[in-house]
Amino acid sequence: MTDEAAIRQKFLTLAPRLDEHTRRIWAATEARACGYGGVSLVARATSVSRRAIQVGLREIETGDVLPEGWVRRPGGGRKSGVYHQPDLPTTLESLVEPLTRGDPESPLRWTCKSTRRLSRELSELGYWASSRLVGALLHEMGYSLQGNRKTVEGKQHPDRNAQFEYINTRVQEEMRAAQPVICVDTKKRELVGNYANRGRQWHQKGAAPRVKEHDFPDPSVPRAHPYGIYELTRNTGFVNVGPDHDTATFAVASIRAWWRAEGRRAYPAASRLLITADAGGSNGPRLRLWKWELQRFADELRFPISVSHFPPGTSKWNKVEHRLFSFITSNWQAEPLVDYETVVNLISKTTTTAGLEVSCRLDRRRYPLGRKITEEQWVKINLIRDDFHGDWNYRLRPRRKA
Repeated sequence: MTDEAAIRQKFLTLAPRLDEHTRRIWAATEARACGYGGVSLVARATSVSRRAIQVGLREIETGDVLPEGWVRRPGGGRKSGVYHQPDLPTTLESLVEPLTRGDPESPLRWTCKSTRRLSRELSELGYWASSRLVGALLHEMGYSLQGNRKTVEGKQHPDRNAQFEYINTRVQEEMRAAQPVICVDTKKRELVGNYANRGRQWHQKGAAPRVKEHDFPDPSVPRAHPYGIYELTRNTGFVNVGPDHDTATFAVASIRAWWRAEGRRAYPAASRLLITADAGGSNGPRLRLWKWELQRFADELRFPISVSHFPPGTSKWNKVEHRLFSFITSNWQAEPLVDYETVVNLISKTTTTAGLEVSCRLDRRRYPLGRKITEEQWVKINLIRDDFHGDWNYRLRPRRKA
């Protein structure tokens, strides 16, 4: 039996029991024993690369010993696709975001595009990313690919996808123009008091906080209505917590509070504002009070406010749900919201590895229900409907002062 055949036979016997480190050390030992030409001989017999064998020879000569459980030095091995393409995650998320779905109360997001399809789309944009790398990046960003049965959401509006694309285009245009873009919505109201809160925290055995056994919706129990404003460009959140009612007046008051506290400083040259909102609740497109309050706000700003609503039944696509409310819920899980100060502090301390910063304030003003806009008031609104679905997309221009 030739030397090459003998080495191949030994390698086939040992290979299942060798990891990357021990394989190159064994191959280097055999190469050194063969003398001149040993590296080439062992490489042909085992298919271990010449470079790996040479690395093994250097390790033997220098006496380097890797830490237990390690197979290569720190920084060794092939660099990931992200190393050579640092903007790859951002580009990947831009392909996924218009079709992002998921439970608003969970940090987990999911997408209806397969990793192979996303890999092909990245290739068309000039990136290299295998479907496996795409899957790994999506998991790191909190995405998961789910089955079709979780995408059924009842009857769909025929223009639903077209509206998503319209909103996505508008948002990108405004962000490129350095104009403020915000996503708004009200988080579900929370009971304020020593009541159970979903989730779990680490405590010593038997030391979990004690809360009330029942949390019946008694009208006397204080509530917190957190109205959230998520700013896309700066990845910041602003939450206005109201103890009264979630009305359209409260919704616009929250947006006004964001502008006065943060917006006008971040966008001193702003000439317009784009708001994306759900199709229901206190900021629904059918509410005259919502548009009336926005008109008053536009008059104050002296520039137009544009609004684009997500189609009915698609609130899960709202960025404020995925990028703000989900992390607030995760941050205060299993923490009893004993008073309003606790609510504000927990929201304000919400952060993410992506750099999210959140500010929060308590709004103690009263916002009574049942306020109506008269016909006389309605005709004074300077409302301009967009050509595409003017019921969902419209602008409120400031009125001239008399």
